Amino acid sequence: MHVSVGPGLPVNQRTREWLLLAGFCVFLFFYGLGQFGLLGADEPRYAQVAREMLERHDWITPTLGGKPWLEKPVLYYWQAMVAYSIFGVRDWAARLPSALDASLIVLGVYFFLRKFRPGFQLDGALMTASAAGLVGFAHSASTDMPLAAMFSLAMLAWYAWWETSQKIYLAGFYIFLALAVLAKGPVATGLAGIVIVLFAIAAKDGCIVLKTLWAPGLLLFFLVALPWYVAIEGRYPEFFRVFIFQHNLARFGSNLYHHEQPFWFYLPVGALALVPWSAFVGAATVEVVQAWWVERKALFESGDALNVFLLLWLIVPVVFFSLSQSKLPGYILPAIPAGPLLVAEYVRRHLGEDDRPPLGVIGLHAVVAAAPLVPALTVAYLIGQHRLSWGTGTMIACAIALVLAAGIAVTLVSKLGLRLLYFVTLVPVVLVVAALLKIGAPVVDEILSVRPVARQLAGMEMKPLSVAVMGVKRETEFGLAFYRNQTISRYELHQVPFDEHLLVAPTGTKDAIAQFVGGRRVSYLGDFPAQQLDFYWVAGSNPGN
Repeated sequence: MHVSVGPGLPVNQRTREWLLLAGFCVFLFFYGLGQFGLLGADEPRYAQVAREMLERHDWITPTLGGKPWLEKPVLYYWQAMVAYSIFGVRDWAARLPSALDASLIVLGVYFFLRKFRPGFQLDGALMTASAAGLVGFAHSASTDMPLAAMFSLAMLAWYAWWETSQKIYLAGFYIFLALAVLAKGPVATGLAGIVIVLFAIAAKDGCIVLKTLWAPGLLLFFLVALPWYVAIEGRYPEFFRVFIFQHNLARFGSNLYHHEQPFWFYLPVGALALVPWSAFVGAATVEVVQAWWVERKALFESGDALNVFLLLWLIVPVVFFSLSQSKLPGYILPAIPAGPLLVAEYVRRHLGEDDRPPLGVIGLHAVVAAAPLVPALTVAYLIGQHRLSWGTGTMIACAIALVLAAGIAVTLVSKLGLRLLYFVTLVPVVLVVAALLKIGAPVVDEILSVRPVARQLAGMEMKPLSVAVMGVKRETEFGLAFYRNQTISRYELHQVPFDEHLLVAPTGTKDAIAQFVGGRRVSYLGDFPAQQLDFYWVAGSNPGN
């Protein structure tokens, strides 16, 4: 005998679903957060801003090197400050907010589907959790995942309101949208507004927009979003100009920050971010477009309006940021959760039907799901040599991927194929993530992270010294700033420390150091070959040093 809890689910089934969700979220999002150091320029920079705010007990002003850092709003910093307060300042703690936010997306999908598509909540939640974009950015200390999480929850809440007319959902929409604005700025309101307006046009019901503009909801939005913006503008009157005009409008309308990419950039990026579900997202998209073209308003009356909404949610951010002159992969992360939801809807529509998905879709899905195992198993060589080795290891990896692809395809053409879609697809996902973390993480740490550089540098100094850099990438500068918790001077900017200090420079640039330090003594301390860096001790400018 089963004891029921909630709408139609027995206790043991609900427990099984929760255990599966918890297990996959822990493995896909939390496992390996600290197996490699912070990467790029943004991760250590954001992590250091949160540390400086925590050290000053200042929840208003982001600073970097003691100077106001007004490029991004404050939500990620607040989350990281809480993580630091609990676990200490560590690189994995800096990534913890993104892992938690990714888990919030999965939970939001689960509860949404349990309410509106009961029986498919586990399919949709696990499909969402396994999307490559979410898994990747869950391991990144950045503002992209907080925005994606809050925007996704806002979209789910809005559709729940539209379908039920319950104002509690509309209130949730405004609260999560306000948090999205605190995550990355007003772009969240723009994207949400476009999706809702286009949905109203598709439904031929302009009242949808008017009803969305609910006064208590707007009040909630301003109560959540405005206080920090008012506080930071009060402290720094230049904030509005720097943040809105420079880091939003100028970033969108010009190549000010040198992130120019072709217009079609987000097509391959989006397809990769949706792996392993890209093929079925494409099939679901074609089917929804065809249905809308034929049925139009009848689609809304038949209860399939969710598919139109999901399609708009998926497409609008991609098109919007394709128009931007500045493009980075993380910009379209808010669109990605809509893709697996479209696949869950596709499964729901076709489950139990005699017609199976086209063999082409099944074959493509099997290949897309299994193929990432090849680079995952050869990732050490790929990172080190920037190409794929065609040796025995690669052949074995290809053979394993081929067997997995064949197994997935055979399963999907069986009678229970679609019911097992998420299960058989998660097998290669788990193997790929495990291989990347086990094989790739040490190589990534050695070649791409500054963490081992900082450790070696610390072992060379007899006493704490300041650090300067010359001719290195921004990634090295910001990484050293986080791992040493220091402001890093840069010789090229004439920031040569007066006192004795350590210098990090590219291999073979010793002769160039003299033009900055004059007659001061310079001693070679060693090198870090994996990143082609040399270490030097530079005497102070005081003759006694």
